[in-house]
Amino acid sequence: MKTGLTKKQKTTAIYFNEDSPMIEVITYNTDLKNRLSSFASQHPKECRLIDDDEQGCKTFEVKKGRFGFKLTPPYTEERRKAASELAKIHTQNLRRNGNENPVM
Repeated sequence: MKTGLTKKQKTTAIYFNEDSPMIEVITYNTDLKNRLSSFASQHPKECRLIDDDEQGCKTFEVKKGRFGFKLTPPYTEERRKAASELAKIHTQNLRRNGNENPVM
């Protein structure tokens, strides 16, 4: 959907305070909008769409405890190297089996 906004202007804002049991999520992010829409349709008591500006931005209200943030520390050099080696092994196995371009 064309909104006339740049990617930098298409923000996601998450608002909550210690008093309210709800979190407000305002986003242009398509993946997040789809995930929140799906969650809202499956769990209407936990999440609901409260605004759609028809310009690509949607606002949802989500109960606290249903929306989370995940902080992932950077890989250590050792873990990065192990992941690289594992990927190389699997790539070689795919090539040996004649499946260079597998369908995911």
